[in-house]
Amino acid sequence: MNYRRIVVKLGTGVLTDGTDGLSRPRMVDLVRQVAMLQAAGREVLVVSSGAVTAGRETLGFPRMGRDIPFKQVLAAVGQSRLMHLYAQLFDLYDITVAQALLTRADLADRQRYLNARNTLLALLARRVIPIVNENDVVGVEEIKIGDNDTLSALVANLVDADLLVMLTDIAGLYTADPHRVPEAQFIPVVNSIDDRIRQLAGTTSTRRGTGGMITKIQAAELATHGGATVVIAAGDVPDVLLRLVKGESIGTRFTPAVSQLESRKRWILAEEARGRVHVDHGAAQALVAQGKSLLPVGVTRVEGSFERGATVRICDPDGQEIARGISNYSAEDLAVIQGRRSAEIAGVLGYEYGAEVVHRNNLVVV
Repeated sequence: MNYRRIVVKLGTGVLTDGTDGLSRPRMVDLVRQVAMLQAAGREVLVVSSGAVTAGRETLGFPRMGRDIPFKQVLAAVGQSRLMHLYAQLFDLYDITVAQALLTRADLADRQRYLNARNTLLALLARRVIPIVNENDVVGVEEIKIGDNDTLSALVANLVDADLLVMLTDIAGLYTADPHRVPEAQFIPVVNSIDDRIRQLAGTTSTRRGTGGMITKIQAAELATHGGATVVIAAGDVPDVLLRLVKGESIGTRFTPAVSQLESRKRWILAEEARGRVHVDHGAAQALVAQGKSLLPVGVTRVEGSFERGATVRICDPDGQEIARGISNYSAEDLAVIQGRRSAEIAGVLGYEYGAEVVHRNNLVVV
């Protein structure tokens, strides 16, 4: 299978392997698989639970309750320990890791969304593996409902992942909870997530962690609508990641609802355009006929007031809209760098957000 960019979500049940603390042997094995995927040319991001568990382990396994601030204390203590473990294990393969703590608010705000996307993509370009987690210290939703499942889907959409693998302590989706109903039937493929699938998920739980199967189905629905294939599988299957990427039928696979291109086009076209960027004939030809990005040298005029990350209309010399896309620069900045070469951006502005005004991945020819 041609999965180029992969998000791997590791649940608490997988990382503990049925114990009260983090299972080093299990983590070693998972890190080995991720390292092999990277060595094979894949780009991998890890969304990891386990901070609260690591905190409990560090503090001698204090008694747990429903006290959210106390869980946040455990997360604050455990997050650095969890990252230290990942850094040590990936270092065995000469792989550098980076910590990325996100909240819903980070991904709901356009500027912070773009900053997070640009950072993660820059890390991948440098062969650094991001370890992403919910920022439990300031965001309590993950602690209460297991939102790392949803976070993994948001990250998959954020970086245009081809595959999201959610590893848990259950083999996948069943017609009933297999822990309580031995005759429950396994469901290997789901082509459409409908009310029947949601109802089945509501009857199936995982043994550990803060989320159940329903949060995983919700995450799968979000990611498949972003164009990714999603697999829910047991983390204790030998070489599960390596075999899934090769196309083996393991766990429950959810097929994409749309292509990534269609998903991005819908999003861009649905956004309200905040301004107009006029381009010369050469730039118009490059955008329409050659599928190129828009560079500042091709910009002749800017209309409207908009911030970086806004959707803008791109118009040819006759004033006709030829494309729509997401601008990497504000109207104010763009007015300064219009007509200049990309290499001049940093010198003129004192900073830069990339060589392109609108990258081809964020542009729709209309």
